[in-house]
Amino acid sequence: MGGEKNGVVSPLPISISLLLFFFLLILSFADPSFSQPHSTPSLSFNPADNYLVNCGSPQPTKLEDGRTFKSDSQTASLLSTDEDIQTSVSSINNKDAASSSVSPLYLTARIFCEESTYTFFVSRPGRHWVRLYFFPVFHPKYNLSTASFSVVTDKVVLLHDFTIPSADTPVFKEYLVNVASDRFSLKFSPKKNSFAFINAIELVSAPDALVSDSATVLPASDFKGLSEYALEVSYRLNVGGPLISPANDTLKRLWLPDDGFMKHPEAATNASVTATAVKYPEDGATPLIAPHWVYSTAKQMGDSATVNPNFNLTWEMGVDPTFSYLIRLHFCDIVSKTLNDLYFNVYVNGIMGSSGLDLSGKTGGLSTAYYLDFVLNASSITNGTVRVQVGPGRVESGNPNAILNGLEVMKISNEAGSLDGLFAVDGTFVGPSRGVTTMKIIAGVGLLMGVTAMLLLASVFVRWHKRPNDWEKCNSFSSWLLPLHASHSSFMSSKSGSHQFGSNKSKSGYSSFFSSALGLGRYFTFAEIQEATKNFDENAVVGVGGFGKVYLGEQEDGTKLAIKRGSASNEQGINEFQTEIQMLSKLRHRHLVSLIGYCDENSEMILVYEYMANGPLRDHLYGSNLPHLTWKQRLEICIGSARGLHYLHTGTAQGIIHRDVKTTNILLDENLVAKVSDFGLSKAAQMGTAVSTAVKGSFGYLDPEYFRRQQLTEKSDVYSFGVVLFEVLCARPALNPALPREQVNLAEWAMQWHKKGLLEKIIDPKIAGTINSGSLKKFAEAAEKCLADYGVDRPSMGDVLWNLEYALQLQEASTSTPEPVDDMPKIKAPDQPKEKDDDDRDEAPIITITDNSTIADSPLFSQLAGFQGR
Repeated sequence: MGGEKNGVVSPLPISISLLLFFFLLILSFADPSFSQPHSTPSLSFNPADNYLVNCGSPQPTKLEDGRTFKSDSQTASLLSTDEDIQTSVSSINNKDAASSSVSPLYLTARIFCEESTYTFFVSRPGRHWVRLYFFPVFHPKYNLSTASFSVVTDKVVLLHDFTIPSADTPVFKEYLVNVASDRFSLKFSPKKNSFAFINAIELVSAPDALVSDSATVLPASDFKGLSEYALEVSYRLNVGGPLISPANDTLKRLWLPDDGFMKHPEAATNASVTATAVKYPEDGATPLIAPHWVYSTAKQMGDSATVNPNFNLTWEMGVDPTFSYLIRLHFCDIVSKTLNDLYFNVYVNGIMGSSGLDLSGKTGGLSTAYYLDFVLNASSITNGTVRVQVGPGRVESGNPNAILNGLEVMKISNEAGSLDGLFAVDGTFVGPSRGVTTMKIIAGVGLLMGVTAMLLLASVFVRWHKRPNDWEKCNSFSSWLLPLHASHSSFMSSKSGSHQFGSNKSKSGYSSFFSSALGLGRYFTFAEIQEATKNFDENAVVGVGGFGKVYLGEQEDGTKLAIKRGSASNEQGINEFQTEIQMLSKLRHRHLVSLIGYCDENSEMILVYEYMANGPLRDHLYGSNLPHLTWKQRLEICIGSARGLHYLHTGTAQGIIHRDVKTTNILLDENLVAKVSDFGLSKAAQMGTAVSTAVKGSFGYLDPEYFRRQQLTEKSDVYSFGVVLFEVLCARPALNPALPREQVNLAEWAMQWHKKGLLEKIIDPKIAGTINSGSLKKFAEAAEKCLADYGVDRPSMGDVLWNLEYALQLQEASTSTPEPVDDMPKIKAPDQPKEKDDDDRDEAPIITITDNSTIADSPLFSQLAGFQGR
């Protein structure tokens, strides 16, 4: 033939060879979404078992991906049934299904009115794909959209009492089942007075190495024996890329785009390379784990040069929260230019999966495929959501960035051997008896409600007969009838429309009795408060915050008081009012501001505290003309604050988390003794356990782990205290937007200098030459440990206290002679009110609460800073 002689191909002309060379070169740089799947190398896989059945079809059906599904007659020997009911249509009215490459499979169906079984002979035991296709095509007698049935294998329940969710949408179910014998059965069991149906079935061998026998259980343990469990594919996403059809996957898998699952997609950008650029390591990921098309596209952080680069890319997927899940994440560093330039963290449902992941370090190169498997227990799933996040790690070298290429979520069979409910293959229920449990719950709730109602009626009856003669003149109805303090309840005042915390006060003295008996502090009458504040004289206002105004009050004996009057417009006021009373009434400590009493007459919310002559710690660090504190004084103040927080965490049976530790909530008395104040956001919690709660606190001091997971622990206070320590050392605000970007956040800025070993360069110049190096080192170590990314890595407040006391000892030992007491500057309130300075703008704002407060600075006090911002 032309061009061929004696079996040897003659060379092509030079011009044609050059054209072919350039054509292939252009194809190699083409966009991966337009290149052909066969243009990239792939690892072939020939399944030992490959059953493809188009149920109800009179002839074989060939799909666009090249696979041929056998007809009903060709697979009749596989089916054991007493009936032969089939149906077919020429088309279906569904855009998605009609456009799908497998849409012909949905045009026919086989219907079962009795239990029927497909039995397949397995030539090679091991993992097998089981894929089921459902669509309720028309039948004149059976309405398939109402069918209810179960589908089980020899050992696994795939579907239990299954019904098509929508008559217009096809349902595709994909499973990985470990077949241990030479036969595999697929049984369809209709529910009583119903029927079952199926459109198509796949039973195909899967590679042995597709799913390992072990995985990492979050947060940090090994899961063994994964091969004994069946898996159901819930989601398979090609992150940053287009849909990948079964034609482009060796294992005939479907990969959907991730766009519909990503939270805040505007924070991410797509990245891609040619599929031929993707490399696979000798040991690890292969094209069977995921095709080149998955690894050649990714999503990365949209802008790594933001003021706060520490945000996460997030994907959320709805799941059944009663099951555990295998989470497989695919990575390929297609964004870096050099090795070891990309470090990022991986989180699953807020749990750290991988910290400081360096893909090039794991694979030894760029554009090299890598994957991670995690098992997420059902106990870690909240709100029926699996949440996957990637975000930059705190590593000095490298750019703040994070990527994800692919994502798979697979349900793991439960103790019943089921992927749908708690019924085993034999129909037995595995789990607590629902009927008995329900009856016990109902009986218990009913008994509790009955006892509560009887006690309430008895209490009201007794109180009514003991009511004072002049009860009609009292302004607080709750003062004599409902001692609501004891039950932590609240009363809705019809007069103001706001919540009123029961005062237990009447002219007969009932309130004083109950208040003292319950340990809630002294009850002040409204008249007493008016007298102490000269009828709330505006000249006595020392501060205005979100909760309300703070007044300087004075009793007849000359005792000064700090009186905080709640504003009726503050929706959170009643919660903070109750929290302060409930918390502070239980607490008495040298380093906690004492609550003297309260008043709730006339719908008022008034709290009375001890007077703190030297005001907030912040004013003695920067932003005022007050004398500066020596290093020893600062250490003593930090130690006092740490003792107060340590008492909060460990001094009560349950423990209390402050939740708003900052320099404006550390007040100083006339002797510069530090006391922690402002318990409006505090939360009672068992130490060592996390409490799910809305995020509240102050920017700059807020624990990033608490912000991310909304899980509050005592270690959140430790983080905030770490910021306070650096604020004391550097004498600058926790947040200052006016500074260059890298200096805005004090914690991050100070940690960078500390890691460089140059912390002394940012110390407050007023004390820079007076600090002993050993004392500074121990102090900085304590602050650094407090600011660890994760709570488990942070010390307890007791450990922090020990380190600070040691730092003080080192400082004192370094001086040849003790410091004379007279040489320590005593801080006195100035005789005239100071001018409001510009640094007030740096006060850390309270999260979720708008702060429109202003400060009326005063020589008299104050507690003001403790309430500013809320």
